[in-house]
Parts: sequence; C-alpha cells; structure tokens
Amino acid sequence: MITQEQIPAVLEHPVYDAEGSKIGDANHVFFDDATGRPEWVSIKTGFFGTSESFVPIRDAVMVEDHLEVPYPKGKVKDAPNVDVDSGGHLSESEEVRLYEYYGMAWDDAWQQANQPGGDGWAHTGTTGTAGAAGTTGTDTGMDRGTGTPMDTRGTEDGAMTRSEEHMHVGAERYETGRARLRKYVVTEEVQQTVPLRHEEVRLEREPITEANRGDALTGPEITEAEHEVTLHAERPVVQTEAVPVERVRMSTEEVVDEETVTGEVRKERIAAEGVEDDEEGRPRP
Repeated sequence: MITQEQIPAVLEHPVYDAEGSKIGDANHVFFDDATGRPEWVSIKTGFFGTSESFVPIRDAVMVEDHLEVPYPKGKVKDAPNVDVDSGGHLSESEEVRLYEYYGMAWDDAWQQANQPGGDGWAHTGTTGTAGAAGTTGTDTGMDRGTGTPMDTRGTEDGAMTRSEEHMHVGAERYETGRARLRKYVVTEEVQQTVPLRHEEVRLEREPITEANRGDALTGPEITEAEHEVTLHAERPVVQTEAVPVERVRMSTEEVVDEETVTGEVRKERIAAEGVEDDEEGRPRP
C-alpha cells in the first residue's frame, strides 16, 4: 500500500508491471476526497510519454526506485481514456469506468470503506471523486472537505512554490527495413585469341651432287613409287574452372541525424494581488 509519505518517491519515477516490463513514468497520484488516501496513479506511456493511462494504486508497491503494479503492461495501456476536470478531479462516471475495467466492484469497495475498520480505499461521503497530486515530486495534500488540490509546500514561511514542466526528448530504436545478400549465376560470352598450329606440305627440290649421288642411284633405275606424309593441325578446346575472386559481406554503421522536436510543457504562474508584477510573476520595481 502506498502512503502519502511515499508520493514524492512515486512521481516522475518508472512504473513496472509484475513481469518486470516498464509501463511508463508516474505522472499524477489521485486521492480520495473523503479519506485522503491515494487511489489512482496516472502513467505517461507511448512515444515521448504522449499518452496517459490510469491504474489503481491500491495494491502497488515501491521496489527500490520504481513503482510496481499488479497489472500487465498491455492492460494498463489499454485502460479507458478519461478526462480530468480543471480542478484536477476524476468524475464519478470516469471512476466507475476504471473500476469496471480493472474488475473492481464499485459498490463493494464503497461499502468496505464505510464499514468500521474499512481501509478507506473506496469513495465515502457524498463527493465520490478523486483529486490529483502534481508531478513535482513533492507531497501534495487534499482539502478533504471539497476535494480541491491544496499546495502544502512551504506554507510555514509564507512562500509558495512555483513549478514547471521540462521536456525530455529521448530516442526509440525501430526497424526501417531489411537487407540481404543473394548469390546467383549469370552466363556471359567471352572472347579470347589463341594461336593454333597446322602442318602444310611443301616440296623441296635439290640437284644431284657428289654428296647425294649415292642416295639418288639406290634402287631401280626406272620405276613407279609413292610416298605419303601425314599432316597435323591444332583446334581450340574450351574448358572452365571455378576460381574464387572476392569475399563479400554486409555490415551496418550508425549515422547520426539531428531532428528538432516540438512539444508542449506546462508552467505555473503566481499572481500577487495588490502588487503589480510582470508576466513571470515577479514584482515590478
């Protein structure tokens, strides 16, 4: 059970579900108007915290530096969207929707809170609405009679604390596409010049001399004869072999681009009655 003293440790701190998944950051804590007990916590979810979901804080616990709620992350993100009025309240109809969504019996919880020894976690009295504590990380109480926010910070010295929201921009990694390597075979025609040799017949005549006279007079004087010569030639023969030529791989590198993000932040202003001040709430000299 979260007490009022633990509220500063809740606000602006992470909220996790029972499985250890981060849901978002706690933005507001809503109190029961009659009992002053914490009842709901709103969680900033979505990209840059642009959405806000409500979850009961009844069974939530503080674990080190974060809040843990007994509901799955998906269920919290799909909770009904509710509007908070200008006074920082949930309407009764909005709370009924939230009770029904989380499977909590509105009537049973109301009766339990009004029984002697009840835990005060349901609506009592006739107001039946919840007021919000801000996101400044300091304890903010409630005027239990009217259900209006009551700033208790620095009241002893007569000063009022002014707060404002600061925008924190982060980065979310997401998938932009896929790349793959695929090897396939193509056929190309190539030309290559190769020298080819062949044999041709050439007649050689030599006169009879003293050196070859003996060979010339060998054999019959007059006769018929034949002499055959085999001719040879070369033709091209094509063979192929697979030869590795290079290695190809893929790698990724991060490229940093700058993008300007525009958002809205709220700031408190303090107006002094009876004293002229400027737009920032500072007294004019």
